[in-house]
Amino acid sequence: MKKSLLNIYRLGIKELQSLWHDKMMTILIVYTFSFAIYLGATATSSELNKVPVAFNDEDQSVLSARIIGAFYKPRFLPPDLIEADKIDYGMDKGIYTFVLTIPPSFEKEVLQGRQPTIQLNIDATRMSQAGIGAGYIQQMINDEVRTFLQGTSADNDASLPVELVARMKFNPALESTWFGSVMEFIEQITLLSIILSGAALIREREHGTLEHLMVMPLSAAEIMLSKVWSMGVVVLLAAALSLQFVIKGVLDVPIAGSEGLFLFGAFLMLFSTTSMGIFMGTVARSMPQLGLIIIITILPLHILSGAITPFESMPQLLQNFMFLMPTSHFVSMSQAILYRGAGLDVIWVDMFWIFVIGMFFFIFSLSIFKKSLN
Repeated sequence: MKKSLLNIYRLGIKELQSLWHDKMMTILIVYTFSFAIYLGATATSSELNKVPVAFNDEDQSVLSARIIGAFYKPRFLPPDLIEADKIDYGMDKGIYTFVLTIPPSFEKEVLQGRQPTIQLNIDATRMSQAGIGAGYIQQMINDEVRTFLQGTSADNDASLPVELVARMKFNPALESTWFGSVMEFIEQITLLSIILSGAALIREREHGTLEHLMVMPLSAAEIMLSKVWSMGVVVLLAAALSLQFVIKGVLDVPIAGSEGLFLFGAFLMLFSTTSMGIFMGTVARSMPQLGLIIIITILPLHILSGAITPFESMPQLLQNFMFLMPTSHFVSMSQAILYRGAGLDVIWVDMFWIFVIGMFFFIFSLSIFKKSLN
């Protein structure tokens, strides 16, 4: 037993040395846990930011001024006041994403209890801003009208005995970088651990050192475990540094829960993903083949894990299938710890299933690896 552990340790050190001399892999690790996470968090945004907007105010009332004043930075640029004949020109030239026309007697009709209409022109070529902004603008106008009516009529105050106040939990400002950075971080942990462990096996085959290991008094389990622990340590160390300096430092994302508990869960996840990487490295005969296998297997698993779309919105059959994958439990565990500050009493079930699924992948990959050596 002692000799076997010593073999696993020494083989793991050999893997770390080989990885250190592989400059492209070293650059990939640095890029993945720094620039890739930053770009993934900031390149796309799910909220409005500095959207150009204009108003054609034909009412010139106190209420219309309140509505125009509600559009301010950072979601909107300061609104421009334009005439009706300038609307088509501004929209056609792409100067404005939204142009609102407030009709004459708008305030008067509102005070009379009628429902006047505000025309909202949208440049739908800017799809993300158009889709998010339409609903957001409608809510803003309704809030301003409601506030205006409550301030001008005691009857309206009496007719609204309950006031609904919405407070966003865990992400009060609804900043997409808070969500995008952590989800990108989780994806890179999964993806890189598979690439490194699979590449380590392919590197042995390409350099001809796998045959050397086969003639040595080493078992397939020792060879596989050495690659699992060495590549897992590299990814875990890189993840810890990225969490501290990129996510908390550069992106300034608040972490609600225990970082140590999250890293322990990531350690369990790495046991699964590195085993999957060994399996893929056994099946693939070159790095390009490994890349193709990852594209058609791992990327769909990440998309369906709940990191991009809510897990509950998927068909029940798909949910049952994804329950058997470690990525779903890892995403659920990570969100609970990093966003909601959950403790071990909440996420132990996810950790248990990550370990069980990891054991399955390890045993299955070990059997395939043994057959390939034979």
